Amino acid sequence: MFLSAFIPMYVLILLKEIVEIVNDNLTFNVINTLVFVLLLLLIFLGLLGLWLEIHKSDNKSVDVVILEAENITDRHFLGYFSLFVLFAITFDLSRVSMFVVFVIILIMIGIVYVKNKLFYINPFLNILGFNFYKIKYRQGEELKCTKIFYRGALLINKNYCIKVKDENFSFVDSKKKTH
Repeated sequence: MFLSAFIPMYVLILLKEIVEIVNDNLTFNVINTLVFVLLLLLIFLGLLGLWLEIHKSDNKSVDVVILEAENITDRHFLGYFSLFVLFAITFDLSRVSMFVVFVIILIMIGIVYVKNKLFYINPFLNILGFNFYKIKYRQGEELKCTKIFYRGALLINKNYCIKVKDENFSFVDSKKKTH
């Protein structure tokens, strides 16, 4: 999920590098080739990880009734876009020093992202049409809370099948019909 959160940034950087090459401001050398390969690899791994998480996850689907749903998509994404702009516009990844800083910043953000279970902060999912909700739901007679990605608007007092990974990250199961 961490890699997929940065797919928009990887694409912006890749486009910036392509424009620089087309305009003869940049030539292919070892570091530029490494940057291209790394960005393409990160995009591929991010897409693959996201696809596996949404469609092939081992998390069991459970039938629930949504009691409360608060769309909190806007609370978490603007900080990421400023980071995208910083990397895409100001970083010159053809310089070894900037490339090293880029990698170190991604590693540091990754450690914080994973350590604090910030899997729900994923601007790429929002670009794909997913909204992020904080919900309270009933599963059988038990009341629970989680954060969930759903494409569209969640309806209160309606049944959904969800794949609950943990309280910070879940998806509505698109393979199962809701009642």
